[in-house]
Amino acid sequence: MIIVTGGAGFIGSAIVWKLNQMGMNDIIITDHLGTSEKWKNLVNLRYNDYLDRDVFIKKLEACEFNSSIEAIFHMGACSATTEKDADYLIENNFHYTLRLAKWAVSNRCRFIYASSAATYGNGKFGYDDTHMKFYSIKPLNMYGYSKHLFDLYALRMGWLDKMVGLKFFNVFGPNEYHKGDMMSLVCKSYTKIRDTGEISLFKSYINEYKDGEQVRDFVYVKDAVEMVMYFYENDSVNGVFNIGTGREHSWNDLAKAMFKACGKPFNIRYIDMPEQIRDKYQYFTKANMDKLAVHGCTHTCMSMDDAIDDYINNYLKHNRYLGE
Repeated sequence: MIIVTGGAGFIGSAIVWKLNQMGMNDIIITDHLGTSEKWKNLVNLRYNDYLDRDVFIKKLEACEFNSSIEAIFHMGACSATTEKDADYLIENNFHYTLRLAKWAVSNRCRFIYASSAATYGNGKFGYDDTHMKFYSIKPLNMYGYSKHLFDLYALRMGWLDKMVGLKFFNVFGPNEYHKGDMMSLVCKSYTKIRDTGEISLFKSYINEYKDGEQVRDFVYVKDAVEMVMYFYENDSVNGVFNIGTGREHSWNDLAKAMFKACGKPFNIRYIDMPEQIRDKYQYFTKANMDKLAVHGCTHTCMSMDDAIDDYINNYLKHNRYLGE
């Protein structure tokens, strides 16, 4: 049996989709649906049961599961980078992860959890996933710090030779429709390009970067889950790893690929960045993928143009989900 926490969310539901493609359906999904539209991500997936996250953790710690749990993919967390409730983030992103990790270590269960590239802060110390460099990096927001706390705890406890942490960079793709302000620019701006032929990007506030030339490592969710599955299939490989492409693209590059996929002429309007995020804004991210390659993962990510074309023309244009 496999557990996927956050399994109704963006990356979690994509992992279930990939497991289904691999012929695996003995899955329990845990999440907190509330009144959100996340439930739509579940419709095309095959799994045995759904449990609310609070119900699940109580059952797990009370040893109520009769079947042995082979692996836990822990993708459940508050992923809003703008969330300011520090107590909530500590409880939801750190303590909950800690409870799951303790159980997994005690029961020798494969544990693969989501960290984040937000832990790297402004990138002053680079984007190298070497463990000892974790003591130098300083997240810019509370979300990143809540993820960083568990990475550091697992490192201190010596758990990183028993489990896998994944520092996801800018993941985009189908099944993110429910995320509101946290949706990728591709998802947010597709209808605007379709209907008005225009896209809005933030102006730059430092001299080193022109408007729209701020850089990200954009990774398609289909590529991301291929890399995640590498760790499921190779349980001797452990530690914290970057999940990105190792390529750098500007927001302007992303916009150009979107206009190309939509068959529209390039048309960008640069807008003011909200003051509350200006001092927390990352101007450059690029995953160092050397460690993953050294450990034997040979997956080659799609080009930006191909990934965005697939997303727009096979999913966004038809409001489709993974599995349809």
